[in-house]
Amino acid sequence: MLGFVSLFMDVSSELIHSLLPVFMVTSLGATALMVGVVEGVAEATALIVRVFSGTISDWLGRRKGLTVLGYGLGAISKPLFALALTVHWVFVARFMDRIGKGIRGAPRDALIADLTPPEIRGAAYGLRQSLDTVGAFVGPLLAIGLMVLWAGDFRAVFWFAVIPAVISVLILVFGVHEPGAARAQPRPASPVAWRSLSEFGADYWWIVVAGGVFTLARFSEAFLILRAQQLGLADSFAPLVLVIMNVVYALSAYPFGRLADRMSHGKLLAAGLVVLLLSDLVLAQASGLAAVVAGVVLWGLHMGMTQGLLAAMVAGAAPAHLRGTAFGFFNLVGGVAMLIASVLAGLLWDELGAAVTFYAGAAFSILALALLILRRSSRVS
Repeated sequence: MLGFVSLFMDVSSELIHSLLPVFMVTSLGATALMVGVVEGVAEATALIVRVFSGTISDWLGRRKGLTVLGYGLGAISKPLFALALTVHWVFVARFMDRIGKGIRGAPRDALIADLTPPEIRGAAYGLRQSLDTVGAFVGPLLAIGLMVLWAGDFRAVFWFAVIPAVISVLILVFGVHEPGAARAQPRPASPVAWRSLSEFGADYWWIVVAGGVFTLARFSEAFLILRAQQLGLADSFAPLVLVIMNVVYALSAYPFGRLADRMSHGKLLAAGLVVLLLSDLVLAQASGLAAVVAGVVLWGLHMGMTQGLLAAMVAGAAPAHLRGTAFGFFNLVGGVAMLIASVLAGLLWDELGAAVTFYAGAAFSILALALLILRRSSRVS
């Protein structure tokens, strides 16, 4: 049922997000740097807020209340996009939307771990990622259809996005029941249990560092949309970029989640980084839409290979009663990295061009690969 909650909210969010970079540039006069700042702050906020929501959910011993609050804020933010007259309005709406995502993310991920046996945890996170991603490509498809139907009226499409957001909250409130197992675990003495971080081992901290560097290599998907538009894709069809990416993501997340239960996590993560590196190089050198499609397909494949895997790695390295805190702190580091990556991407785009933006992403992919190699070498020695 949680999968359907995520699906409907993702449909709503992607209806908006698949059009938002183009709306900001063409209708509100934003630069690539402005897009990078809005997207970077928004996504970083979602990740950073998770550290507090996860820790509070551990302290309460309950997950559902915070999850409802998070999805509710996401639903309330949707009308603000339709009303936006300046980039500042968009910033406020994205900020509210991502606060909601941050509040719900860690408790939801910890809830999945509470419900799932360790031997199928990779598959469980892969399945959740696949269901999330189904919504993430249905949303852009709807956006294309509605843009064509309503003659490119961005605001009408944004109003329509309110409907699936409300459905998502209703399913969560009335269809999801919290298990008692989470409340039976030992709980931190305070909601901000920083001393609990001492209970995490070296494996967990290595995952945190690796995840942060990985995020530096993977800036906002808004720049994929802008790259396609730059090379000739019409505004109404801009959501096709996310449709293609998320179809590949959805089809690959569950199989790679199952594979993560059977092979070395380090090797699979390294393979995902190689795919991201290739994606950045293809997008940097693209001279037409065919090359953009190839780069976007590789981007979606790397997401399917790595995102569920990283979640399973965090869950496996953390004590059961501190999983919310573990996911939260992991996302705190990822949030800071996402902010840096997206602002840097926008700055490079405006000052040096789109190609340099993607070459920088490739450089960070190489750095992350080097960290993996060093980690493996230190374990062997």
